[in-house]
Amino acid sequence: MDKRSEYEIRAGALIEPIVNARKFELVDVEFVKEGNDYYLRAYIDKEGGITIDDCELVSKAFEEKLDREDFIKEPYILEVSSPGLTRPLKKEKDFERSIGKDIEIKTYKAIDKEKNFVGTLMSYDKDSVIIEIDGTALTIERSNISLIRLAFVF
Repeated sequence: MDKRSEYEIRAGALIEPIVNARKFELVDVEFVKEGNDYYLRAYIDKEGGITIDDCELVSKAFEEKLDREDFIKEPYILEVSSPGLTRPLKKEKDFERSIGKDIEIKTYKAIDKEKNFVGTLMSYDKDSVIIEIDGTALTIERSNISLIRLAFVF
């Protein structure tokens, strides 16, 4: 397991009880390098949306646990935030709650000379997703999906 994955798994285990105690959902944890800086980001959500105060409460409790455990060797910036309107679909419950909603899919390999699709998520399983575009169903293999997220429709 690489360092990044190890940090994300350990950080996720630390923040999960904090998030659960507040009846929030832990959407994702990522450890990334941007420019010269490392970031540990936790994305949280709840019914009705996350507030800045929610993020601050979780961040303070999470920071205390991270300081006690001290397993991340590089200096990093901690961020706790909402996943935003165009969050990627990663977990089973992300797909479940997105049935019937518009999603955006980017593929690795072109399908009928296209790599970008916007349509309504009709169904999914471990191998594929089915979206409806202008009344036509399109099945896309999950192994060909580079990004799948809620579409931001005006």
